[in-house]
Amino acid sequence: MVADVNGRDPKVEEHLRISRQFLRQAQEEFAQGDRLQASEKAWGAAAHAVKAVAQQRGWQHDGHRYLFQAIDNIYRETGDSEILVLFRSANSLHMNLYENWQTDNSVQDGIERVEALLGKLEPLAA
Repeated sequence: MVADVNGRDPKVEEHLRISRQFLRQAQEEFAQGDRLQASEKAWGAAAHAVKAVAQQRGWQHDGHRYLFQAIDNIYRETGDSEILVLFRSANSLHMNLYENWQTDNSVQDGIERVEALLGKLEPLAA
């Protein structure tokens, strides 16, 4: 890990910034009626939040497989099973980009679940 002058890993900070940016974009895309882009941006927000925690802990995170391993590690570390449920919901949004099978209510709920996931992961990356 390369730390900045404040002792923080700039890659962790970048993943957290991107995560929040993607969440805002997901909310905006959904408000404009674009479920597909909203789904993918919400997935991106979740993925970058997991990457932030993984980066902070020195875990590999350069692919879906490693994101799932990281989320399992986070679950084992925290004992918070809701993290697993929230992440699976985010992953379903990623699949929705290709299949477009989720309803407006489902996508909106998924975005809200991603926001809850970020609330759980961000403190772990600090």
